[in-house]
Amino acid sequence: MGNVVDEFITRVFDAVRTDHGGAVADYIPELAAVDPDRFGIAVATSDGHVYEVGDTAVPFTIQSISKPFTYALALADRGVDAVAEKIDVEPSGEPFNEISLDPDTERPRNPMINAGAITSASLVAGASPAERFGRIRSLYSRCAGRQLPLDAAVYASEAKTGHRNRAIGYMLRSFGVITDDPDEAVDLYFRQCSIEVTCRDLALMAATLANNGINPRTRDRVLDPALVERVLSVMTTCGMYDAAGEWVTEVGMPAKSGVGGGVLAVLPGQLGIAVYSPRLDRHGNSVRGVRACKELSRDLELHFLRVTRAARSSIRARYSIGSAPSRTRRTDAERAALDEVGNHGRIYELHGDLLFTGAETAVREIDGERAELEAVVVDVRRVDDVSAVARRMIEALRADLARSGCQTALVDPEGLFGHTTSSLTPESPDGRVFADLDAASQWCEEVLLSRHCGIGRQPDSIDLEQHPLSADLTPEQFERFTGELERRTAARGETIARRGDRAPGIFLILSGRASTTVTSTDGAIHRITTLAAGMTFGEMPTLLDSTLLNDVHADSTVTLALLPRESLLRLTADAPEIKSALLERLAMAAYGQLEMLLRTFERHGRL
Repeated sequence: MGNVVDEFITRVFDAVRTDHGGAVADYIPELAAVDPDRFGIAVATSDGHVYEVGDTAVPFTIQSISKPFTYALALADRGVDAVAEKIDVEPSGEPFNEISLDPDTERPRNPMINAGAITSASLVAGASPAERFGRIRSLYSRCAGRQLPLDAAVYASEAKTGHRNRAIGYMLRSFGVITDDPDEAVDLYFRQCSIEVTCRDLALMAATLANNGINPRTRDRVLDPALVERVLSVMTTCGMYDAAGEWVTEVGMPAKSGVGGGVLAVLPGQLGIAVYSPRLDRHGNSVRGVRACKELSRDLELHFLRVTRAARSSIRARYSIGSAPSRTRRTDAERAALDEVGNHGRIYELHGDLLFTGAETAVREIDGERAELEAVVVDVRRVDDVSAVARRMIEALRADLARSGCQTALVDPEGLFGHTTSSLTPESPDGRVFADLDAASQWCEEVLLSRHCGIGRQPDSIDLEQHPLSADLTPEQFERFTGELERRTAARGETIARRGDRAPGIFLILSGRASTTVTSTDGAIHRITTLAAGMTFGEMPTLLDSTLLNDVHADSTVTLALLPRESLLRLTADAPEIKSALLERLAMAAYGQLEMLLRTFERHGRL
């Protein structure tokens, strides 16, 4: 099953595949014989993951896409200054096979046209033509991550018909740009163009350039970062020949095309793109390849001038709800269930700027774990900005997970995804949105408990006889105890108890939910714990006759029974056995709460 990135790429593939414009290259007989309707798209991320659709395993010859790689090898062998004395780096504005040099410098205008590429080949170090070709093929193979073969038939066809390139070679020799045998340099150029690749190979070669010269799968340091920077710079301005200006404007990535039908594009630091489709436009660029790259750049927001700061988002942390429970007090049965199935609910914390690559990383990881997931929380509180494509990708992932039975929620207090916050409803086909992580964690637990905890759940409401605080009392003690209680009701949003006030007594919750909170100096409200039917609050300040340390708010309509402090004092004097039973129950509840807090601290590495 593909994830949402596969769906994006497939949508582009389907939109472009109906374009039958252009024609295959016919000046090389072997190229004229290929199937003109082959079409594949591959995208390789800078960590080596490859998305692909169509004919990505079909071999074809690399042709002019070889030029930036041989140029890089020449730079590594001879040095930047020595190569610059032979090849300029200015756009030519002419066809790739023009027989011309710059009239002022008398050098090829750049290494991406044939004159510059033949010069690059002549600068590769080696004791013989065979050794030089071996080094060229080795470099290409290291970038692709596998040994690349030579297509002997295409090489023979190029060698037989490549008279124009031989003319360029002799022109270069006559101007002293090439100082050795021009036939050897041209033949080496024919051989490098005849190396066989697939669309997947090209995507990984592009990703190697995107990854500062390190193959993202093999981790092989193929090229020096400074050389990669120079190569990508020349690709940006010259890689698409006399259509380079339009390419930079509409696509915005360093790129190189080849008359074999390939197009290679690089988004530095993020990904490499390869497209294969043999039909060419008048510039010698793949018609579908150019159009697919335009669509991908627009849909995935890949234009390298779109974002003013270099930032990538990644998953900051990921953990199960079992290892980081919410602050909701749970019954023994609920805690046991969450211990058993808590790994089926997970929280993913994202941070930074959420662009395509950051979203892709998150989507890929979450999607890869979907078989184990029943509830997912995506926490974007630490995300600074969200691009439109990242927003679409995360939303598409949430919808896809919902279709497979996994509920999702966002923690998005700033509304980066355009949603308003929602209430604690366990099941929703559209997912939930929360302002704080604990509320989302509580929701995640509720999803799992609704599926895996059939008995022993915390009830929505109870009678006084069912409240744990009175569980160990005899009928006579219970009657005396309840005679001291006052019944109260709080509406949703009402403050039941306020920080700094004298504790009125011990509250027993009979129905509804309430939260204990503290307010920081900046006015932000922080949840400490969520309370439900069968729980208590106000115990310690009542026993110590002190003020409340936190606020208590009603999350829903809450019914309570209050044991006033004066009543507790009367029980102390008149019925100490009742007070003793109450204290034992309160101690048990406090110990359970301490256990939960310790697990939370362990999750955050504070113990």
